[in-house]
Amino acid sequence: MSTEVRVPTLGESVTEATVATWFKKPGDTVAADEMLCELETDKVTVEVPSPVAGTLGEIVAAEGDTVGVDALLATISEGQGAAPAPAPDKAEDTPKAAGSGSASGGSVDVMVPTLGESVTEATVSTWFKQVGDSVTQDEMLCELETDKVSVEVPAPASGTLSEIIAGEGDTVQAGGKLAVMASGDGAAAAAPAKSEAAPAAASGEPSGKDVEDAPSAKKAMAEKGITADQVQGSGRDGRVMKEDVARAAAAATAAAPAASAQPAQAPRAPVPADDAAREERVKMTRLRQTIARRLKDSQNTAAMLTTYNEVDMTEVMALRNAYKDEFQKKHGVKLGFMSFFTKACCHALKEVPEVNAEIDGTDIVYKNFVHMGIATGTPTGLVVPVIRDADSLSFADIEKAIAEKGARARDGKLSMAEMQGGTFTISNGGVYGSLMSSPILNPPQSGILGMHKIQQRPMVMNGEIVARPMMYLALSYDHRIVDGKGAVTFLVRVKDALEDPRRLLMDL
Repeated sequence: MSTEVRVPTLGESVTEATVATWFKKPGDTVAADEMLCELETDKVTVEVPSPVAGTLGEIVAAEGDTVGVDALLATISEGQGAAPAPAPDKAEDTPKAAGSGSASGGSVDVMVPTLGESVTEATVSTWFKQVGDSVTQDEMLCELETDKVSVEVPAPASGTLSEIIAGEGDTVQAGGKLAVMASGDGAAAAAPAKSEAAPAAASGEPSGKDVEDAPSAKKAMAEKGITADQVQGSGRDGRVMKEDVARAAAAATAAAPAASAQPAQAPRAPVPADDAAREERVKMTRLRQTIARRLKDSQNTAAMLTTYNEVDMTEVMALRNAYKDEFQKKHGVKLGFMSFFTKACCHALKEVPEVNAEIDGTDIVYKNFVHMGIATGTPTGLVVPVIRDADSLSFADIEKAIAEKGARARDGKLSMAEMQGGTFTISNGGVYGSLMSSPILNPPQSGILGMHKIQQRPMVMNGEIVARPMMYLALSYDHRIVDGKGAVTFLVRVKDALEDPRRLLMDL
C-alpha cells in the first residue's frame, strides 16, 4: 500500500514554498510523524512529518523545487517490511519507536505539539516534572512559550519521566522531541537506563557545522556576498535558511553606520559596582521580544500620524446605567463601554473604508468586513485577540466575545488563529488611568483607536459652564493611504455615534 506525502497548509495568503532539505532518502524506513523534509516559504520554515510508518519510496519534489499547497512531495510504502528500524544513535534499551504507547516497559516520546499557523519554534519556559517523577496521562509536563501564546504539553501516557531532552530556556522546533517517558511495568527500570544512554546518544549527534544549508540560502549568500560563518542558522540542526541570510545582511548594513557613529562597543554606560550588585538582569520572553520588534517595525514602516478628539460620554453612561441590569439578566454578561465603541467604530469604518484597509505592495486592499482587534494586557505582555465580523454582531454578542477572549488571553489560552486577521484595533488605556496617549499601529492594519480615562471636565454647554464626563480619543493611522480628512472624519463619526447612541440604531 502506498501513501502520498503532500504539501501542508503553509499559512494565511501563502500559496507556494521551496523544498529546502530532505532528511530521508528513497528506501529509508520512517516512523509515523518523523520529519521527512523541510519547506521554506517567504516567511517561515515548515517541517513535513511522515503521515504513516513505512519506507520512503519516490521523492517527487527534489531540494530546490518550488511546490504549491497540496502538491505531491513523495510516496511512502506501507507493509510488513516497512516498519521503522531503530535509529543508529539510540541505545538498544529503547524497545519501541517514537510515540509508542504500549505498556510493559515501552518508551513514549514527548513531542512538541502543533504551535499554530506559521509558528515553527518555541522556547521551553517551565518543566513541572523532573526526571524520575511519576506522571499520569494528560498531566501537564511542561509549558512552551511562542511569539504569541503559551502552550502546555500534557503527558501522552502514564508512566515515569525518564529523560528531559529540551531543558528550560531551550528553543525547540514544531514536532521536535521534548522528553522520553517510560510506560508500563518497566517504567522504573527504564529511567536509569535512558539516563545512561543519553550521553552516548548525545555524543553521536552531529555538531551541526556540516549540515547542508537550504539551496535558496546559498543563492542569497552568493548574491549578497555573505559567507556561511557570518549567518546564524535557525533551521533544523542549525541549517541556514533564506530569512537568516536576510537578517544577517540587514544587520551588517545597520552595523556599518553604527560603528562609525559609536566607536565604543559597550552597549550601555558603565555601572558602578554597588549599583550593579543591586541590579537584576532577566532575559526577555519571546512574547516581549516579538512585541518590541513588531512595534518598532510598525514605526519604521508606516507613515504613522495621530489625530485627537474628545467625546462627551453622558448619553452612553446614561443608557448603560438604565439597561445594564436587564442586559445582564437576559444575556448573562455585563454591558460595558467596549461594545458601544466597537459598534461606533464599525459604523465609522463603513463611511471611511481606507481606515479599514491595508497596503499590499502597490495595491490597497479594502476589507468589506470588520474583524475587530481588542488590545488586551496580560501578565506576560500585550496581545490582540480578534472578534471576527464584529460589524454583524449585536451588543450582547460583542460583550460575550470580549469577555471570553479577554479571560483566555489572561490565562494564556489564546490560539494563534484567534489573534490573526484583524482589520482594525481598539486599545483602552483608560482602564489603567491613561488620560492621553498615541497608540502604535498593529501591522498591517492602517488604523487603531485609543480610548482613555473618563474624567469630569468643565465644558461650555448652551453658554454655561457645566461639568461633563469627557474622554479623549486618539486615532493613529497610516498616512500613506489615510489622508487627514479621512482620519478626522472617522473620529467625528465615532464621536457623534457615542454622544447620540440612537444614531447607531438608525444607521446615521
